[in-house]
This record gives sequence, C-alpha cells and structure tokens, in this order.
Amino acid sequence: MSSSPIIEKSLANPPHLGETVKSPGLNEPDHSSEREEHGHGVEWAELVRIAFVTLAAAAVWFRLWEPFPHISVIGIVAALIGGYPIFKEAFENIVERKMTMELSMTIALLSALVIGEFFTALVITGFVLAAEVLEGLTVGRGRRAIQSLLDFLPRTVAVRRDGQVIEVPSDQVQVDETVIVKPGGHIPVDGIVLSGRSFVEQAAITGEAMPVEKAPGDAVYAGTMNQSGALEIGAQKLGRDTTFGRIIEAVERAEKSRAPIQKTADRLAGYLVYFALGAAILTFILTHNVRSTISVVIVAGACGIAAGTPLAILGAIGRAAHQGAIIKGGLYLEALAAVDTVLLDKTGTLTFGTPQIREVVSANGFGERQIIAAASIAERKSEHPLAKAVVARATELAIPLVDPDEFSYTPGRGVRVRYRGEEIVVGSLALLVEEGMTRGLPADSHSPDGASEVYVARAGQVLGSIRIADVLRPEAKSAIAAMRQMGLKTILLSGDTQAATSSVGRGLGVDEAVGGLLPEQKAKWVTELRSKGRNVAMVGDGINDAPALVEANVGVAMGSGTDVARESADVILIGSDLSKLVETLRVARRCRGIIMQNFVGTLVVDSVGVGMAAFGLLNPLLAAFIHVTSELAFILNSTRLLPRSSEAGQ
Repeated sequence: MSSSPIIEKSLANPPHLGETVKSPGLNEPDHSSEREEHGHGVEWAELVRIAFVTLAAAAVWFRLWEPFPHISVIGIVAALIGGYPIFKEAFENIVERKMTMELSMTIALLSALVIGEFFTALVITGFVLAAEVLEGLTVGRGRRAIQSLLDFLPRTVAVRRDGQVIEVPSDQVQVDETVIVKPGGHIPVDGIVLSGRSFVEQAAITGEAMPVEKAPGDAVYAGTMNQSGALEIGAQKLGRDTTFGRIIEAVERAEKSRAPIQKTADRLAGYLVYFALGAAILTFILTHNVRSTISVVIVAGACGIAAGTPLAILGAIGRAAHQGAIIKGGLYLEALAAVDTVLLDKTGTLTFGTPQIREVVSANGFGERQIIAAASIAERKSEHPLAKAVVARATELAIPLVDPDEFSYTPGRGVRVRYRGEEIVVGSLALLVEEGMTRGLPADSHSPDGASEVYVARAGQVLGSIRIADVLRPEAKSAIAAMRQMGLKTILLSGDTQAATSSVGRGLGVDEAVGGLLPEQKAKWVTELRSKGRNVAMVGDGINDAPALVEANVGVAMGSGTDVARESADVILIGSDLSKLVETLRVARRCRGIIMQNFVGTLVVDSVGVGMAAFGLLNPLLAAFIHVTSELAFILNSTRLLPRSSEAGQ
C-alpha cells in the first residue's frame, strides 16, 4: 500500500486477530497485542514528534534563534527529526524499487529546505504526521470493530461432568458435553438446547434485531447472549468450527487477502505519484518556479485510494458478518458486487426442506384421525420425506405410533403393510386404482401449490387422501422481490418435478423455474450462463448443489445446509435467512460504490490541484492542506461501511 506505515501496520499485518483466535478457544488473551494496542509506544512518539515540529515551526516563524542569515538551524534540525518516519519509509521504498507518496513527499520537503522554505517544510511535515496519526486511528477503529466480537465469548464455561457442574476454561470444553448457560451469560458453543427455555439475543451472529425464543431441540450459536432462563446445551461445535469462529476467520482472510480492485488501487496510487513527479518536472521546465514545482509534488495524493480501498473491503465484510453472512474474502465480495443473475435451489433454500401436511381430504365418511392413524402405521418404517410429515401429524394428534407386522415399498408408487390382519395401502392414485380401490376415491386435485397427493386405504376401503407440501421460508418471497428490484435475474433450479417447481416459482415471482435437474445439470446451467457473460451467484444447501456452487462466480450456502455445501461456497448465510443474502448483495454494491467514489474523487482532486499548482495558484502550504484533507476525506468515506457498535450487539 502506498500509504502511511501506521496504516500498513494496521491492515497488512493484523497480529491481534491472527494470534488471539486459536482453536479450540477464541478469546485467549494476547498480551503482546494488548501492549501494541494499549501501550501507546508508536502513538505517543508520533504525538511528541508532531508537538516538536509545531513548536519548531513557531520558533522559525518568530525567528527566535537565527544565527545565520539564510539558514535556519531550527528549521533544518526539526524537519529532519520530525520527518524521519517519512524519510525512512521513502528510503525503504527506494530499496524495494517502489514509487510511493512518501518518496514524492520526501523530494518536496528536501526541495523546500534547499530553497530556504523552512517554515513551509515544517508545516508540511506537521500536516503529514498529523494525517498519519488520524489515519491510523481511523483504520484502528476498523480492527477494533471486528476485535469487539471476541468479547462475546466467555473465558470460563460451566459444564456438567460426572453429575456435577464445574467451571472449566473455554478451550477445555469437549464436543457432546453439556454446557450450562445462566441468564445474562454468553453462549460459548454451537449446539442444541437439551433443557430449559429462554430468549437468546443473537444479533451479533444472525443480525436478528429481536431476541429469539429457544426451547429443547433448538439450535444456538456461540457468541450469542442468553437473556432469561437457564439453558443446558449439548455442545456440537467448538472454537473455529463454530459459526462465530467462521466469522472471525472470514475477517482474518479479508485482512490478508487482496481483491483485484485492491491491486488496481495500488497500481493507480503508483501511477498518480509518477504523474505528480512528471507534472512537477514539466512545471519547472516551463516556469522555472521552484515553489510551484514543489506545490505540484505536494498536492497530489493517492493515500486515500491506497488506504481507503482495503478499509472499505474490511468494513464491508465485517458489516456482512454482523448482519448474518460470512464472506470468505475480498475476492468474493468484489464478485458479489458484480452479480447480475441469482440461481436458487428449491428444497432447503427457498423452502425448509421439511414437508408438512396442508390438507386431509375425507372419503366415505372417514375422519382425519382415522386417515392419519392408518397412514402413520404404513409410513412408520418408511424413510421417505412425506412419511415423516405423516408421522409428525400423528404425534401432534396424540395418535399412538405402532409398527406394522409386514412392510413392502414400491418406488414411485407407495407402501403396503399388514397390521393385525388388515392391509393398509398408502401411495399414489395409480396404486389404489391398480388395487381396484376406486369407490369414493377423491379425484387427483393437481394442487396449484405443488403439493403431493397421498391416498390412504385400509381393509379394502378408501379412507381419503393427504396433501403434503414443503413449506416456503417466510422471507423467500420478499427476498426474491428485493433481488428483482436490484435488477437481478432470478432463476429457480430444482431436482423436483417441473410442475412442483413451476408452482413454487410462480408463487415466489422468480423470472424462470426449471425442475427435474440432476446435480451435474445444475452445474451445466451455471456454466452456460457464465459463457454468455452473466455473473452468477448460486444459492444452495445440499450435496447436490456443490458442483453448481463451485462453478458459479459466487457460491452461497445456507447455514443449515450440509458441510459439503458450506465448504464449496464462498459465502455462508448464518441461520439460512435469504433476506441476509439481499443485505449482503447491497453491502457488496455499496462497497464497490465507495471505492469508485474514492477513485474518481482522487483523480479529480489531483488533476485540479496539480493544474492550479502548476499555474502558481497554490503555494506549498495550501497544497499540503488540500493533500491532507482530501486524503482523510476519502479514508473517512470508507469508514461508512464499518459496523457500528449497535450492530455488533453491544
């Protein structure tokens, strides 16, 4: 980066996160980092140096001690001491053959000293040093906004061992252990509630504003806060394996990785320095005015681009993490901003993937309990998803679940069982017609919502039918509508039948719905769209979505999906909320917009400033002021993406 050493130290080499976040613990103290963060070694030295330069400038202005008529001893000594960090950085850049703003600023300062502009040189030095401190504080805020996440994990955890509850360090908790979290405590693991009921504030992980009620069987995340009742939690994931740990890793990768636009920013910063030096040489040749020449070198500044770009990327990834999406690096953030087509899997992505009974249709006077009771006996041993919906309804109705005496399954048709001498048939309309059970048989409704019709017969009599359908996620329709408002094309891809897929697609308002696809066919869809110049994001949750997730420009996995899908994806939606994808797309676009604002703003300021300086309209002092203020303006523009403390759940 062509910016100050403070910024480079803060962004390019983040020791606090890298050293603190360990597995399995995430919040172990890092005393070396604390010394760096709170010892004020560098910061106090910078403040003392600024004060020294300021006093020296005042002494030169009032000519307190000038033993030589044309040489200011105070000015030379103060400029060399005060400008040491700038000169040191410039020397390192020469050794590394890099063209940076420090090198051009060194040339300007030395030139000012040579022509006797001692006061000007000191004021410029003070401006630059002050700007570096302000930049360091600004970028440090970006790191602190992310590091604040570490405060969401307790250092000790209460676990149940050998019938007793004991306190152990957080890094000694084991998978499958029972963790007890009292009201007001932070949850240290990802797991399932075993007992107790409470409300959990999980805004720091999922972005949900209101606390969520938790009961036995519900999932909880590390880093969230238990508000009311005590909870016993079965630990499933620890440390870096938790959702919280993946957020920290995503931010670490964001600090270390370099997106293509960041490399472009570095190149542009170098070009601007060459431009400033070239313009200065041309100004001197045409005007022979040394002050104008120095002003040209001083006014041009690319630090706003060089420091603002990585800061914007870090802020965007941090904000997305607080809102419920893990972006695995700046490369994928940039790809998200360019997405124009979103492909969506159906089951588990737009729906919960857990079919539920929509309606029970009676035949021949039989009631719902009789139909469900017979169907539950037949489906008791079945592994089909529709069977689970029938068994779940039987449980709701307090119907005893019993096993059949005999069981047989015909793929694509249904099941036949015998129970206490009676035959029970549950399956498709064709199966019952084949068995000759047509009396009072309900007609196939071809439900417009894509529901599957399951017919039930017992002892040769038709009892009725059960209509079962997957349940759409409540936010799915509004999320699709928001994507379309953003100008995105939405396509539904599913392995389900075309009829069911089309029905869901119409209900959600997608641009296109395609059913009956195998995993490799989904991946082929992605490849074909990309070959046509489309920038594709694929959203899925299962193993069958992994090939398409890998082929897409950006793969987005639902947090509740399979490990294969999450590993194949570039973005993970915590809590599987599609509205988080919409927010993440907006953050990515906003990040790109802010970076482009910095690009264009820097080019405009430098072009106008160099022109004014070349024509003698800017003196070195005013040139330095424009350089520093424009640089800080662009860096502060990037900080708009940093998550606020309220968004971090603090």
